[in-house]
Amino acid sequence: MKLHPKLQPILFGLILSGFMSALVSGVTLLRTTGFVDGFGGYWLNAWVWAWAVAFPSVLFFAPVARRIVARLFRNS
Repeated sequence: MKLHPKLQPILFGLILSGFMSALVSGVTLLRTTGFVDGFGGYWLNAWVWAWAVAFPSVLFFAPVARRIVARLFRNS
């Protein structure tokens, strides 16, 4: 099964935001609480909330970032 190419940016944003929000929420939680009992559950809860913010943010900010980078390289 092949997905339609128009879905590529959305799927990319979903996967990237999932990885990044998991990493950032885990590191932040570890720094603030240490490795406490129930850390995995706390991390999962923090990650779900972080992903809920990260995914739409990636979809919104990715085109903005692409335009900024394109402008930086336009005169090169």
